[in-house]
Amino acid sequence: MPIKPVWKNVFWLLLGILLAWLVLPFFQRLPGTSPVAEPLKVTPAAALTNLEERTISVFETTSSSVVYITTTDKVFDYRTRNVSERPSGTGTGFVWDQQGHIVTNYHVVEGYKNAKVRLSDQRIFEADVIGASPRHDLAVLKIRNAKDLPAAVKIGSSHDLKVGQTVLAIGNPFGLDHTLTTGVVSALGRSIDGEGQGTMEDLIQTDAAINPGNSGGPLLDSSGRVIGVSVAIYSPSGASAGIGFAIPVDIVNRVIPQLVQNGRYIRPVLGITMNDGVNESVGERLGVKGVMVLEVEPNSPAYKAGLRGTVAQANDELILGDIIQAIDGKPITSTGELSATMDKYNLNDTIKVQILRDGRIKQELEVKLTMQR
Repeated sequence: MPIKPVWKNVFWLLLGILLAWLVLPFFQRLPGTSPVAEPLKVTPAAALTNLEERTISVFETTSSSVVYITTTDKVFDYRTRNVSERPSGTGTGFVWDQQGHIVTNYHVVEGYKNAKVRLSDQRIFEADVIGASPRHDLAVLKIRNAKDLPAAVKIGSSHDLKVGQTVLAIGNPFGLDHTLTTGVVSALGRSIDGEGQGTMEDLIQTDAAINPGNSGGPLLDSSGRVIGVSVAIYSPSGASAGIGFAIPVDIVNRVIPQLVQNGRYIRPVLGITMNDGVNESVGERLGVKGVMVLEVEPNSPAYKAGLRGTVAQANDELILGDIIQAIDGKPITSTGELSATMDKYNLNDTIKVQILRDGRIKQELEVKLTMQR
């Protein structure tokens, strides 16, 4: 019986569909062909660890107190006769109090009387440099017309820090504002050569990444307290190499109030003249370490305590002065160490100075610190 044309058409249609179903996967695997791409299924995240939650909390609580500092130079265009401002340097600072005082490094604002301060909410204020201590590499700016400022930072302590404890640094490296890096306290009591300011003593070393632009930013502990002020890095390339340094907050908390009040740091002095070159020469000759007293100021604490300076006799023979070898038991081998040690005392404190007299006799003198400068 002959098949009707309509059934032939149905037969060929079904056969075509079957062949297409069989052959299509082959063509999908050919080069240049692919199935429709779909987003992958999102894997649920595990809960944040306690350390992560604490780090996030510290950043969210403290970051608004960190500011971006820019110094500018005025440039005169001889063609248009216009005067414009151009950025010359950047750094980091943090809010010290609600009166508008901002703490940063001295080298961030060195040579400038004012700077621009940008807050985390992007408001920009003019600020004046009202105090500086080059020896400590610290400076204070005062925001003009300060209002609605972020909360001041929380101050911690540095004398009880332990190597290995967690630290966090917030700053503006390479102009990238409010960057958080983390690490640990790598070492304590480090000394480095400052930028033309002599040796900086008793620094905190950390592996938290500190880069250009971080200077003046806070170094925090895991409780969000300031334990130091980022100051320098050790790096051949100029970028972070895992060795950064910070000024301990105990020093900061001693220096900053004086900068706010007096514009400079005033500390007790012995009232003596000294020189490292002489110390080295005399030390090598006598085989001793310490700081040679060259001159004693009249009516100074050193004078009243009986310290003796170097005396030149009529025949040009020198009678060497006392050699200060320790203060309150802390060894003194250079003028920098003596100055750093004196930083820790207040006016009218009494200290015990261990000396070597006539190059051979050890004595101990009590000195009341009644003079400061």
